[in-house]
Amino acid sequence: MTSAGTPDAAQRKPELAGQTVVVIGGSAGIGLETARRARAEGADVVLAGRDPDRLEQAALEIGAQRTAAFDANDAAALRRFFQDLPAPIDHVMVTAGGPRYGPLLEMDGAQVRQAISDHAVLGLEVARNAAAKIRPPGTLLLMGGTGARRVRPGLGIAAAATAALPPFTAALALELAPVRVNLIAAGFVDTPLSASLLGDRLEERRDELRATLPIGRVVGPADVAALAIHIMTNTALTGATYDIDGGQQLVSLQAGHGPQLRLCAQLRRTRPLPQAAHQPGQARGAIANMTQLRVAAG
Repeated sequence: MTSAGTPDAAQRKPELAGQTVVVIGGSAGIGLETARRARAEGADVVLAGRDPDRLEQAALEIGAQRTAAFDANDAAALRRFFQDLPAPIDHVMVTAGGPRYGPLLEMDGAQVRQAISDHAVLGLEVARNAAAKIRPPGTLLLMGGTGARRVRPGLGIAAAATAALPPFTAALALELAPVRVNLIAAGFVDTPLSASLLGDRLEERRDELRATLPIGRVVGPADVAALAIHIMTNTALTGATYDIDGGQQLVSLQAGHGPQLRLCAQLRRTRPLPQAAHQPGQARGAIANMTQLRVAAG
């Protein structure tokens, strides 16, 4: 039941009605889910990606206005894509590309340059070609990650590439204003790409995250899509980085801390903390007991 003066949810005006959303990397995963949500909010959607068959299927699935199959890292193809797009457009989301991992000493100079610059160069080329067609206060929305922020063995150059994106986004926002530029930094997201990378370890990874993340579940493409649409519709947001990882950065998922985290998760389920506002002494005691258990588990 709705209260007097409160419009029913079914009567809410779609937030992207009359707008056009372009998703580069829109045939699967986060890109496709964002496109689906944009359509639900009344937008016309343009999908771009490498695989023409997947694009066609995605377009039929969500009712996309048009599609274009090309490699986003091909500067000439990217330029032709935007030249052929009718103006104006309102939002461009770039999900194409991903981090490169591996020992630094096993990478040559060209591989290092590519790993550091891939996301920034793609973002810059999209901005350069889309700028004249995006009507303010639309947004260019880039994708990054949180997983490589903590330097550890095996990440290689990924940590440096990850660190470059927030200041790059902020600088680009100043140059493109009043068009907005923002960055979504995601942790593990349960997408087809994640499944292909993890293979037989996918379920193990899901179980680990459910047991250790503060939210108690795995982040999915719909979670990231909801954030993307919010950034598109909230015209006060620009030059910022928005983390979405279910609290992954707040806990350590390294093997050495696994027993501690599993014990804490079990304790949280079986022995919830007292309400601190009413029993502060008991709450402090429970927290102290948890701390002792963590030390013992180590």
